[in-house]
Amino acid sequence: MKREIQLSVPNLSLDIVENLRECIETGWVSTGGRFIGEFEKKLADYVGTESAVSTQSGTAGLHLALRELGTGHGDEVIVPALTFIAAVNPVTYLGAVPAFMDCDDTLCMDVDKLAHFLEKECEKNPQDQLINRTTGKIVKVIVAVHIFGNTCNMERIMELAQKYGLKVLEDATEALGTYINEGQYQGKFAGTIGDIGVYSFNANKIITTGGGGMVVAKNKASLEHIRYLGITAKNDSLFFVHDETGYNYRMLNTQAALGVSQIDRLEEFIKIKIQNYNLYKELLSGIPGITVLPFSQGIRANHWFYSLLIDKEAFGMDRNELMHLLISEGIQCRPVWKLCHTQKPYVNHVAYRIEKAYYFEKNILNVPCSTSLSEEEVKYVCDAIKKAKP
Repeated sequence: MKREIQLSVPNLSLDIVENLRECIETGWVSTGGRFIGEFEKKLADYVGTESAVSTQSGTAGLHLALRELGTGHGDEVIVPALTFIAAVNPVTYLGAVPAFMDCDDTLCMDVDKLAHFLEKECEKNPQDQLINRTTGKIVKVIVAVHIFGNTCNMERIMELAQKYGLKVLEDATEALGTYINEGQYQGKFAGTIGDIGVYSFNANKIITTGGGGMVVAKNKASLEHIRYLGITAKNDSLFFVHDETGYNYRMLNTQAALGVSQIDRLEEFIKIKIQNYNLYKELLSGIPGITVLPFSQGIRANHWFYSLLIDKEAFGMDRNELMHLLISEGIQCRPVWKLCHTQKPYVNHVAYRIEKAYYFEKNILNVPCSTSLSEEEVKYVCDAIKKAKP
């Protein structure tokens, strides 16, 4: 019997209703109310930072972070080619331009190519700024995007940033709950290693507030300035005094009311994610042409998204053929994103030795991974894949 299994849906429980009831009864449904501060504290306590600042979205958080890191008109910001475009767009909000890097087998930024780019394609000017020799632009920031709950090689990235005088923005919008198990940053959560980290609570994330984001930073003054910019840079609430150009990027109290309950369930959700991921690996093992992509070694990944690598020659059909067949069986799945440097706004920007990303773009399929996904539903998906093999 045909079923409907969605890709990634929120796992909300009715205990959240009481929080929403309080918002309605007290009238605190907008950008003020007790749940905002409570959610910020819970997030900071979870990831081990002194404080956190909530925003209306992860994208808003990235925009504020890039501005705080000094990104300005004409600057160059290093970003991955393989990522959701929201990780790249905020660079252009500030008049800067992206320079795209390839990925490695974890789908995260290839640090070997990053190191080669910085060494061979860039140089320091008399003001000790790093300049891209080809474009003549000042390179300011590395945006390290932790894809699908993996982590970039943060040891190498931080070493390179220190060597070349760059700032590091961690886009941990897909990696809340992922932490490092070994090495220099053992025990550190994704998002807390670079200068600034950003999380997302979009509806498909591991916990959700419907929308919303959160920012953490090493420097307390920087974080407070981000808070200030996100509340329209308001100095005086009574007389509406604003000393800078700010943004209306505040999280709603109703969103935060969802978040304070959701974050208490985060470890429960990660446990479910890991169990279902391992079940996929078990059920799909031995099928020629189907590989469940592993997560990085040395980390406790949150296992946000599950990726299958489809080898057409071995499996008998390509990724798109399998995808459409599964969709016809009621199984929602999707390809990985179209590479950012091939998107119309970015085709004329630096794309440095992009190779592996093309392979993954063509052959990766994301399959259902909701935290409400049952064992029976995982088996249904795997049976459909097995039956699809010619």
